Amino acid sequence: MAVQFTDRVAIVTGAGGGLGRAHALALAARGAKVLVNDLGGTRDGSGASVSAAQAVVDEIRAAGGEAIANGASVTDPVAVQAMVDQAMQAWGRVDILINNAGILRDKSFAKMSLDDFRLVVEVHLMGAVNCTKAVWPIMNERKYGRIVMTTSSSGLYGNFGQSNYGAAKMALVGLMQTLSIEGAKNDIRVNCLAPTAATRMTEDLMPPAVLAALQPEAVVPAMLVLASEDAPTRAIACAGAGTFEAAHITLTQGLHLGLDAQTPERLAEAWPRVSDRSGEIVPASGSAQGSNEIGKAMAARG
Repeated sequence: MAVQFTDRVAIVTGAGGGLGRAHALALAARGAKVLVNDLGGTRDGSGASVSAAQAVVDEIRAAGGEAIANGASVTDPVAVQAMVDQAMQAWGRVDILINNAGILRDKSFAKMSLDDFRLVVEVHLMGAVNCTKAVWPIMNERKYGRIVMTTSSSGLYGNFGQSNYGAAKMALVGLMQTLSIEGAKNDIRVNCLAPTAATRMTEDLMPPAVLAALQPEAVVPAMLVLASEDAPTRAIACAGAGTFEAAHITLTQGLHLGLDAQTPERLAEAWPRVSDRSGEIVPASGSAQGSNEIGKAMAARG
């Protein structure tokens, strides 16, 4: 089954280098028309230049593809709307959004300023919200859309010095969970991609041999599947060095303990049973937690 994007229009944010560039090139190589967005700032988010995006556009065009450049900051809703308008004016549709733009401001939580926390959340979370909000009505009207949020193992599992980044990245999972439910009726499929890749944002964090294995291109197949016509929805795909995994947020079967003065003590004693993962489920929506709790309560009464 070929993964093709002929006549599809994709917007890729943060696509002037690293993983975003690899995403844009791959989508274009498989037939998509691509709006290449990049603010052109440094990895901490300072500065701006459209030249990085234009360089990727030139690469795509040189290979026979179709692309346009855009230098909007994803934190600016007005500029983001203009970016989407630019794609609509050029091609009359937007089928795919790859929310890839991001910055790093790494420090331990004790040493991190609130401004550095806020800015990282603003770029990763609100940047994705701004872009998704701008394409959402188009995708609803056309009854087709594929949106990929870029999450991270730092959000899913934690990483020292990245409380701001991790919080923003896990928030994107929550955003994806609800949007996938709301978009289902109009075939808008929303997924998360957790990449492990050697890019400008990670080059100081890993030894050379590891960096060599973690080429951004090794993550791209997962993005292509999540953005394809036959994509899953509500998936958290993890990818790096040519290896692919799926992450899940699960719910254990739990234990009904009732409510009286000794419930805290019983819960403390029973915690190993409450957290026992045998029989855990991947809920289809947030209501599964309440259903499980009420069900066990009613059963205990019966």
